[in-house]
Amino acid sequence: MIQPAPKNESGHPILIVDDEEIVLVALRDTLLREGYKVVSSPHAVHALSIVKEQKFSVVISDHQMPMITGLDFLAQVKQVQPDATRILITAVLSLGTVIDAINKGEIYRFVVKPWLREELLATVRNAVQRHELICQNNRLHEETEAINRKLIELNYELEAQVAGWDAQNKQLLQITEAQEKNLNQSIQLCLHALQAFHPPLAKKGRMVATLCNAMAKEFDLPQTDRQTLEISALIHDIGMVDIPRELIRKLEDSSAKWSEPELQILRQHPVIGGELARFSDPLQNIAPLIRAHHERMDGSGYPDGLKGEFIPFLARLLMVAVAFVESPLQGFAARDAVAVGSGSLFDPEAIRVFLKVFPTLTFPGNPRKVSILELRPGMVVAESIYGSTGNLLIADGQALTAAYIARLMMQQPIQSIPQTLMVYC
Repeated sequence: MIQPAPKNESGHPILIVDDEEIVLVALRDTLLREGYKVVSSPHAVHALSIVKEQKFSVVISDHQMPMITGLDFLAQVKQVQPDATRILITAVLSLGTVIDAINKGEIYRFVVKPWLREELLATVRNAVQRHELICQNNRLHEETEAINRKLIELNYELEAQVAGWDAQNKQLLQITEAQEKNLNQSIQLCLHALQAFHPPLAKKGRMVATLCNAMAKEFDLPQTDRQTLEISALIHDIGMVDIPRELIRKLEDSSAKWSEPELQILRQHPVIGGELARFSDPLQNIAPLIRAHHERMDGSGYPDGLKGEFIPFLARLLMVAVAFVESPLQGFAARDAVAVGSGSLFDPEAIRVFLKVFPTLTFPGNPRKVSILELRPGMVVAESIYGSTGNLLIADGQALTAAYIARLMMQQPIQSIPQTLMVYC
């Protein structure tokens, strides 16, 4: 007779199968006292029908049963519920048979009769934890696939827009190499996503990029490293697009109280950002910097707890810039608060250069209107520029180059671009 746990019980659902009533009752009572939801059955064949109707975290079965052995029963359970953790209870069974069953994945552990209560409960707790990890990994995999599908759709839309440009635009695009073109498109896509999702994130990225550019110049980094650092700074928070909006808004309140689950969700954004960047070939070398922008030299950072030299050098510069811009303090107070972490939280060399360039910093102020003829290289677009069909031409936060300005002038009569644009000078 099936004996379900009381409806008011909480905890993980566990199925117990044993043809000996006294064993069944002992197991059921032990696990109920631990807060598990327990369903028990003396018949393996009947238990299989239960498995097909109800999800379980753990399935525990005796081996010596009529009609079907515990190993055969658990092997069939694996086919129906592969994520359920399977435990075999046995009094007489060769060790080789059990080990073979474990290696094939048919069972997770086995318990020998008579068992010790604490050993049994420890085995069940480990089995529940295994089930939780499997379910969590499945959810993360599904979420990652969903993000990838979104990016693929956005890329398809962007490619369709690019394909619709006229011959003059195609001729101008030939000036740049294909790799640079793909890189710019990926950056613009990310910046547009940040701007659309939460504009302050895009502004913060521009401030971090300003500081990183100054530090890169002082270090006299190669051009490729400067570009890598600048792009990483601009889109370091791209992972925030997958964080609930209420948590993003909560970040703006310095007095807000955070629960541990909320912090765990928030601390996933470097991982998500790294995966989003890695998904795009032109941004492959950007991904490790985005993932590491909240690491700390002493290993106290997240998400990987990297220490010292294990943190990429460019990421160590980015860490300092992000910490300064995110500081609830302002100006010199924020500078001093970051500098205190030299050696423990931040690379001393990165702090030295940060302090050296700090007096020269000029973050984007209020934007102003200029005509297309007044545009100059180095200006930063304050409001995204769209064509007549709604296609994105240049994203907010993009620094203008001579090529960008030439493109706008060529497209102005065709795309109906406004005569005046908002830029940071």
